[in-house]
Amino acid sequence: MPKLKTVLVTGGAGYIGSHCVVDLLQAGHEVVAIDNFANAVGDEEGSPALRRAETITGKNITFYKADVLDKAQIMKIFDRHSIDCVIHFAALKAVGESMQQPLLYYQNNLLGMLNLLEVMRSHNCYQMVFSSSCTVYGEPEYLPITETHPTGKITNVYGRTKYFIEEMLKDLSAADEKWNIISLRYFNPVGAHPSGMIGEDPTKEFTNLMPFMAQVALGKKPVLTVFGSDYNTPDGTGVRDYIHVMDLASGHVAALNLLSNNHIRLKVYNLGTGKGVSVKELVNVFEKVTNTKIPLKYVERRLGDITAMWADATLAKEELGWTTRYSVEEMCTDFWRWQTMNPDGYPKKSKTSVIVNGKS
Repeated sequence: MPKLKTVLVTGGAGYIGSHCVVDLLQAGHEVVAIDNFANAVGDEEGSPALRRAETITGKNITFYKADVLDKAQIMKIFDRHSIDCVIHFAALKAVGESMQQPLLYYQNNLLGMLNLLEVMRSHNCYQMVFSSSCTVYGEPEYLPITETHPTGKITNVYGRTKYFIEEMLKDLSAADEKWNIISLRYFNPVGAHPSGMIGEDPTKEFTNLMPFMAQVALGKKPVLTVFGSDYNTPDGTGVRDYIHVMDLASGHVAALNLLSNNHIRLKVYNLGTGKGVSVKELVNVFEKVTNTKIPLKYVERRLGDITAMWADATLAKEELGWTTRYSVEEMCTDFWRWQTMNPDGYPKKSKTSVIVNGKS
């Protein structure tokens, strides 16, 4: 068994969380997952995504419907389980929504982390992998971006919540040497599990690019809205570093392995492919691999967006032993498999059993 045996995964029913849970189980970890279904599909029996993760792996997940804003609720879960490490995904995450509802984002993301850290400390659990974001870099001063790139000049509220939490973790690890934390700065997760059983099923109108694109390809939406066609990029559309969600998941397992064997206090790693792809380029690849046509509608730039961003992930390769494996074509193919197998996303009701509150 891994040294960090039992892992609490907050936001475990969400897009990235559910894919990470699959990799954690396959690596031999025991998973306790929580989610309040703010960004994920839930039903009266728990999480459809996590039930499918159990099917994929043949292993059980202990799931609680819980909210990190409810400190007493989180305390009870720690009382019930011997948690060795926390992977903290739970956060509101839409850039556009964050600009419209800043107080909601500050309350949920900052207070949720504070509650979690206090509960962890009270139970002598000091190992954490934090889900951060490349948005902490703001408009890049140079590309590709390394972990030493300045942070703080951030263009949106969502990114500022991630930045403030990173600063909080710096202060915490400096004040108390017991803490052992890795902050993973994600670039742009896309794709789905190759089985097509789990994938991204947005619960809000503020959705990511690929789910929207797939809905257009299915004929469920008329056009793909592209925010900005006048950026200083080769084709005028924004450039991002798209990373397959399963590559992102394996990065968390690699981070856990490093934490279990080293006391690093606090370390930051970029998780990206190191290649920039424009919105138009991604659409072209998606059309090619799915044999569909996606009409585009160009509108004004979205408040809070930047021109271009891609990672230098050398440090993760050298210290975590982690590299990406999936191509842009595979990202599109896997997402299309998920979408065509599940055109309406997860079923909203299921009779398959799930472990809820420690009981099946």
